[in-house]
Amino acid sequence: MKSEYRQRREQVMSKIGQGTAIFHSAPTAVMHNDVEYVYRQDSDFYYLTGFNEAQAVAVLAPHHEEHQFILFVQPKDKEKEVWNGYRCGVDAAKEIYGADAAYPIAELDEKLPQYLEKADRIYYHIGRDGNFNEKIIKHYQRLLRTYPKRGIGPTGIEDTSTVLHSLRLHKSKTELDLMRQAADIAVEAHNHALNITAPGRYEYEIQAEIEHIFRLRGGMGPAYPSIVAAGRNACVLHYIENNCQMQENELLLIDAGCAYGYYNSDITRTFPVGGKFTGEQKALYEIVLAAQKQAIEEVKPGNAFDAPHKKAVRILTEGLVELGLLKGEIDKLIEEEKYKPFYMHRTSHWLGLDVHDVGVYQHGENPQILQTGQVLTIEPGLYIVPDTEPAEDQPAIDPRWVGIGIRIEDDVLVTATGNEVLTAGVAKEIKDVER
Repeated sequence: MKSEYRQRREQVMSKIGQGTAIFHSAPTAVMHNDVEYVYRQDSDFYYLTGFNEAQAVAVLAPHHEEHQFILFVQPKDKEKEVWNGYRCGVDAAKEIYGADAAYPIAELDEKLPQYLEKADRIYYHIGRDGNFNEKIIKHYQRLLRTYPKRGIGPTGIEDTSTVLHSLRLHKSKTELDLMRQAADIAVEAHNHALNITAPGRYEYEIQAEIEHIFRLRGGMGPAYPSIVAAGRNACVLHYIENNCQMQENELLLIDAGCAYGYYNSDITRTFPVGGKFTGEQKALYEIVLAAQKQAIEEVKPGNAFDAPHKKAVRILTEGLVELGLLKGEIDKLIEEEKYKPFYMHRTSHWLGLDVHDVGVYQHGENPQILQTGQVLTIEPGLYIVPDTEPAEDQPAIDPRWVGIGIRIEDDVLVTATGNEVLTAGVAKEIKDVER
């Protein structure tokens, strides 16, 4: 991995030329009082360094005569390390992480100017840390004031996402190996959840079993708060309470992914708690499954990013018309978005270091074109939300449909010849999810 991090930094430096890029570590986050959440590094920072400590700054200065990669880190401190864990320290930052120079984080204001004064611009993401944002802006303003006398120095600040996120969008073999491992662990967990779900059990029991497998198999834990939603809870897209008892004729929607080596999987499955779909549940499930399969077929190099969504919307709309939940001509219903009371989210998002990973979806009026090495989710759904008002001129919703929520989601890699479904091992055919 050390060589891969170096290669990534070199790619960024080739793009910024005479610029200097600054990356700040993620802050710690308080759970309550003086107890912190488990630390999770900023994804951009980790992508370029592999360094997993707080209070750190990485600087890329390709124009500097001696130091192109510089790290500012917390120094070794035996007393604090006893309480809060071992630190890499300044000396090891060079040896382990390949920095050309490393300094204590307290020396940032003193040392940073030498890496900025000959740059033509600063690359920095204005993030959530207002104090650090102000620090960088002050350095920039100080150098800007002296520009007329020196005729050199940064004359602008540009967001690092413009040079970095297009790189993160294309996954290397190393990244794909980690994503496959994250997917494989989650596949095992979802299949286990299907086997143990039964009427009378609680949503949180299933959550516990899933997340137990995540950690047991070496994962970092859930990629995001697990959604285990029975019955009408499945109509809440981000339901995370997971505290209800499951009933015989309900469906269970599970949206849960595993984080492994900082990379994520993202899977959703919906199946009958009691082992058999009701007629209404089965009818809606068949529509969502058909939409998902046909949307996956649209994942191939050269297709637009929104091609899977367009396909999914068409199949869902046709199905809703067939069931009498919508009426009218299909193209007009789609154009006027009459399907939205039942399908209100998009079909895909990028996946990687972040669950909703970085990367442009649209270039002005033109959608991003799918390319080999990109990974995206395919996740159509139908939700007959209680108290939903149908769109104008559409039929009233028959109560027999109300409270049914269904989503089916897989992680899909764009390959040279089409696609690879990384999460294909999770059951989703009706014959496989019924018991």
